[in-house]
Amino acid sequence: MYSFSGTNIDPTIKTISIATFANNASNGPSFLSQQFTENFKDYFQRNTSLKLVPRDGDLQFEGQILAYDFAPAAIQQANGIDQAGANQLTIQVRVKFTNTKDPKQDFEETLQTTRSFPATRDIASVNSDQTALNELFRNLISDAFNKSVANW
Repeated sequence: MYSFSGTNIDPTIKTISIATFANNASNGPSFLSQQFTENFKDYFQRNTSLKLVPRDGDLQFEGQILAYDFAPAAIQQANGIDQAGANQLTIQVRVKFTNTKDPKQDFEETLQTTRSFPATRDIASVNSDQTALNELFRNLISDAFNKSVANW
């Protein structure tokens, strides 16, 4: 059961369901839940031949976004005043995976990714930077993908 896409999916598995990831991060933008969930679905559709179904797939994902934290990093002193040399965005997601054909592969895990931005960038500019957000989402989603269907 090997493929060029790097997946290791049992041939009896045909469908996947991905529930909306609730945004439980107190300071995450309003679009976070929908955008993350859609990116999750797109990633699995592009990288597997599984059919996406609304619920009760052979493989099932659900979870929530736990943290969306934008904070100063790399503190530096300028004229005797501490200031951020960079800002850092950390996103934390709880992912629950269920494999209805092989429950031994089930897992529930918290995944996290971080990216630094120049100190001149504020949270509003980061929230409107779709390329940066998609990169952060892709890191989290590829971790879930690798753990669930690539068996890495």
